[in-house]
Amino acid sequence: MRLQCEVEVVSRLLPTCGLRGRGRGTRALLSLGRPPGRAQGGGSGIYLMVCTARDRVGARYKVQENIERFFTRFVEEGKATVRLREPAVDVCLSKANASNLKNFLSAVRLAHQGTDTGALPLSALVPAKTSEVEKPKAKMIITSRRDYPLTKNFPYSLEHLQASYCKLARIDTRVLCLKKLRKLDLSHNHIKQLPATIGDLTCLQELNLHDNHLESFSGALCNSTLQKSLQFLDLSQNKIKALPIQFCQLRELVNLKLDDNELIRLPFKIGQLDHLRFLSAARNKLPFLPSDFRKLCLENLDLFGNPFEQPNPLVPNIQLKIPLTLLECAARATLNYRIPFGCHLLPSHLCEDLEVAKTCQCGSACLSSFIQITVTMNLHHVAHTVVLVDNMGGTEAPIICYFCSLACYSQFLDRYLQTNG
Repeated sequence: MRLQCEVEVVSRLLPTCGLRGRGRGTRALLSLGRPPGRAQGGGSGIYLMVCTARDRVGARYKVQENIERFFTRFVEEGKATVRLREPAVDVCLSKANASNLKNFLSAVRLAHQGTDTGALPLSALVPAKTSEVEKPKAKMIITSRRDYPLTKNFPYSLEHLQASYCKLARIDTRVLCLKKLRKLDLSHNHIKQLPATIGDLTCLQELNLHDNHLESFSGALCNSTLQKSLQFLDLSQNKIKALPIQFCQLRELVNLKLDDNELIRLPFKIGQLDHLRFLSAARNKLPFLPSDFRKLCLENLDLFGNPFEQPNPLVPNIQLKIPLTLLECAARATLNYRIPFGCHLLPSHLCEDLEVAKTCQCGSACLSSFIQITVTMNLHHVAHTVVLVDNMGGTEAPIICYFCSLACYSQFLDRYLQTNG
């Protein structure tokens, strides 16, 4: 039986000499078995062998009636200690698979008690292979097509993978099997589409897709496990025209880069990104900002080089329907009174409509009956540091405002005219 984990063998005689152990384990392979050539039967010839990268031949410790105590209080965390009588050492195990550790300790306990070897899952005590004791590879950086692995798999232990300038037209399915991946950098490639299965990378915190050929970002990804993990997303220098409604489900986002795309609008409910602190959408085709933009609380904002329209509150876009339709009345009541709704109660298309309902300046909701205008907003109201939006030194941009009725628009107009003389 074998177990891969980190091991530190600590002599209990060290304190008497005024010394102490390093307190840090080494990657090792533990084997429970009988040396080659030993006779079968009984547990007297069973040894515990510890192999490391420095000593692949391994150190052997007799097991039967040689274990003073097992320390298993933290076994669920992959930690345990086996105290031997001779030599007087503690074999400290850590970073082991909890289930495998329990099974291994059970086998060691049985061998210590002298259980017949026929009932024990013993292994041959042979030197460990280099791959069995080397530290799992956590980081791999590839910066050319020539270095990209075509015939062998990526190490499953990878937490950070960069594959840039590799002329990739799609995301390799082998990458989607790296369940420990936290940082994925596929910048400077030719990727046109993202597979929905990228949402199965449950630990993914950073995704860099800078300088690719993306034309969209899938709504399925926004509804995946990325909702709870993704903190950094770089979609800059692609061909994206719009982001899906579901994009704002990625509520753990802290840093979002959308520069050098073809965006004609930002996500309607962008204000739901509570953790967002860094936003750049420079050099796009944004005519104005969504009304929800004012809810953001940013540290740094860059909207330079967008063709923002000149706001004119005196020229409203009137979409009022008088009298209000039954659908409009029901939708307003549902949202204003915070009545719970979902696909189990309403048709899915109605739920989608309610999710993108507008909010009037008075705080009331409106669905398809509203008045829309654009007004000027100083971007310092939502960001501590603002990159100038044009070469004239401006830090203002047009933002949409909605009104649920003529009365609300009239009140706003009175205040606006008084303020502007």
